[in-house]
Amino acid sequence: MTNDDITDALELTAKLMDLHNENPFKSKAYTNAAFRLSKLRYDFEGKSQADIEAIEGIGKGISAKIFELISTGTIAELKKLEDSTPQGVIDILGIKGLGPKKVRQLWIDLQVESVGELLYACNENRLITLKGFGEKTQAAVKQNIEFKLSNANKFHYASLEKPIASLVELIQEHQSELQIAVVGQLARKSEIIDRIEVLIDGELSFDITEVQKSIPLKIKFVQCEPGEFFYKYVELTSTPEHLDKINFTSLDTKEFSDDSEIYQALNLQYIEPELREGLGEVALAEKEAIPQLIELSDLKGILHNHSTYSDGVHTLKEMADYCRDLGYSYFGICDHSKTAVYANGLPIDRVMDQQYEIDKLNEGYTNFKILKGIESDILNDGSLDYPEEVLKSFDFIVASIHSNLKMTLEKATERLIKAVENPYTSILGHPTGRLLLARNGYPIDHKKVIDACAANKVSIELNAHPYRLDIDWRWIPYCLEKGVMISINPDAHHKEGFHDMYYGVCVARKGMLDKENCLNALSLEELVLKFKK
Repeated sequence: MTNDDITDALELTAKLMDLHNENPFKSKAYTNAAFRLSKLRYDFEGKSQADIEAIEGIGKGISAKIFELISTGTIAELKKLEDSTPQGVIDILGIKGLGPKKVRQLWIDLQVESVGELLYACNENRLITLKGFGEKTQAAVKQNIEFKLSNANKFHYASLEKPIASLVELIQEHQSELQIAVVGQLARKSEIIDRIEVLIDGELSFDITEVQKSIPLKIKFVQCEPGEFFYKYVELTSTPEHLDKINFTSLDTKEFSDDSEIYQALNLQYIEPELREGLGEVALAEKEAIPQLIELSDLKGILHNHSTYSDGVHTLKEMADYCRDLGYSYFGICDHSKTAVYANGLPIDRVMDQQYEIDKLNEGYTNFKILKGIESDILNDGSLDYPEEVLKSFDFIVASIHSNLKMTLEKATERLIKAVENPYTSILGHPTGRLLLARNGYPIDHKKVIDACAANKVSIELNAHPYRLDIDWRWIPYCLEKGVMISINPDAHHKEGFHDMYYGVCVARKGMLDKENCLNALSLEELVLKFKK
């Protein structure tokens, strides 16, 4: 059972307790524990109840519930709540913007017991008859239902990559004579997956039913002849647009020893699987102009991270030491700025305290440095969050929007550009604020924002959290065309978050980023010069 599974179970328990008007202090304990675990990504494999009790912020009572969940697959208290709640009402609890109290109103007062009934009630204008529901709330509920339905049976790449890799590994262990490869969206490392395809050149001789149960999408196995394996691999890894542009059907044989031979036969530079989208990579391959794509090993440091100074899980020293132990040369701390009260944003005196601690820690490091940064909120008028005398005390500033997200394209673009034009802005953080499968980003004029970054020597973040991956990789070529560097940032709130850099690199490669145009592939000395503009 994963950390996410346990977090979801705790969250659901809390919501159901509130739905049924049970003890609010108990539901709050579940909510707090779920929030804590969502930040921590704890590995519960093989852990005892004593181990779980040792997790900071998780009380003895909740630890026992977690251990019960791991041991039995459920929590008796949760099971009882689920049994007394229609499944459709539980589904409604998952609609963004609807808390348990409002869901109870819909269930008890309107007798709505499914998402479909709720959508119908919105169309019938019935929600506005309830206390606390106005036209705007009803419109938002309808929009969120439609968003949820449109994303049904879609999953983040990060949630499927490891279970599928484990399945492939299992098959290879049992039947080493088979050629097997993941193809389709997973092979292209698409950020959202709604189809799993696996190519194999023979029949499976053992039962994988139990393994498949841990994978939320049905796996389509495509069987081929051994000699045609790489022909089918390229065919199934590519979009139809890519196949059309490389003139795939012109091949006069289907037998190749690897996929690079196919591109040679087509007189093209080799095109990596993640690039086979049909969006411009073929035109570059015809000119041998696809760059050397960035690798995780090219990154020299990690920028944009949080600590316990704001809403992080680990201390500044714990984060920095772990970064150093991973082999990086620098660590950029970017706790939240003072306006982000919800995230324990730093007032000025806390900024000074942190910078003092950084100076002391840096005295003890060799060939490693903590950089003084901040994730400054971009305020509603586009200004940054501190007066100039504080802004200039940082080595670098990531400027991001966290509030007032409902903006027109014009307003959002204007707000971002004003922040970019601030001379203290170094990196524009998660430019659209999107959360994949959960929230559309605010609309922006990408070209105008990127042009502004180019004019003001501001880099753009590729937020590597697998739920963000913002800036969208499709805009990276335009960034590179304008000379705007990309900073692959994990936005880590705990040590394990550093490993999200991998997902950032995956999509950076899709955008054909090379190390020369990646901000945190610069050496410490180069980076410091870059920040000075």
